[in-house]
Amino acid sequence: MPANQKVKLYFINHDPTPEEIDSFSLNREKVIFQNSSGSIYIGPLKPGDYPFFGEFHPNSAVGKVIVKPDNGINDVN
Repeated sequence: MPANQKVKLYFINHDPTPEEIDSFSLNREKVIFQNSSGSIYIGPLKPGDYPFFGEFHPNSAVGKVIVKPDNGINDVN
């Protein structure tokens, strides 16, 4: 995601149990109920990596948001 922009993250939980998405660096938490989806808004953020994890399954429900410097080019990667 580009720096200094607000974005919406979508989470899909295909599991038959709920999961709570937590991120200390993003200062967010969100419960995603079983077989459901949810979203959160983040940003604007400075360039860097912002990890998140599932509180109920911290070893398998993990990821990170990678924020790249805004160079004026719309890069989707």
